[in-house]
Amino acid sequence: MQQPATWIVYILECTDGSLYTGITNDLERRMKAHANGKGAKYTKRRGPFTVRYTESLASKGAALQREAAIKALDRAGKVALIASMS
Repeated sequence: MQQPATWIVYILECTDGSLYTGITNDLERRMKAHANGKGAKYTKRRGPFTVRYTESLASKGAALQREAAIKALDRAGKVALIASMS
């Protein structure tokens, strides 16, 4: 039986201090894409980035739902979420 893919919801802190939330099933590849300006339109000119938060989920659907929930938070909520990881 094939191992289920692990999906990761992540929050990046951009060089301008803004926070970007996304999902991936390969964080290393996704970070390289962000660094090369191909990860997302929002991050294109905001690098370098620091990964501030990651959360693993069992399915893409679950990751998309969690991403939407995190994106609905205000900045203070996202900062609190990041702080809870420490």
